[in-house]
Amino acid sequence: MMALLQRVSEASVRVDGEVIGQIGHGLLVLLCAEKGDTEAVADKLLSKLLKLRIFGDESGKMNRSVQDVAGGLLLVSQFTLAADVAGGNRPSFTQAAAPEDGRRLYEHFVAQAQKDHPVVQTGRFAADMKVALVNDGPVTIPMRMTA
Repeated sequence: MMALLQRVSEASVRVDGEVIGQIGHGLLVLLCAEKGDTEAVADKLLSKLLKLRIFGDESGKMNRSVQDVAGGLLLVSQFTLAADVAGGNRPSFTQAAAPEDGRRLYEHFVAQAQKDHPVVQTGRFAADMKVALVNDGPVTIPMRMTA
């Protein structure tokens, strides 16, 4: 399972012009399930993400996690993270999980995040979403977890 974390001062997701998810200070997390991913892989990724020390302490050193700073999570499904551009000019998405598996793993990730973290907002799986963010730093970190 792949994630692209962006430390943000604010972020939101719109569908059909309506804001459906919004956070202030925290992490915008773009999520992609790949073929062979399981709930255990999703849980491992979430655990690491919640503890990752990418927020500044009083000295400005990246030493605090999203939990330490009581930041929000905005979780957005994005199968295009699995893009393979090695073969030509049109990306291939063959490594992305099938839509039903991607939805199941995304929904599992969201449910677990809601149990483990107080502020969780989401996008809408398979919707045409407009994502807005103010990247803080900028800090952008790719993550991949496997079984």
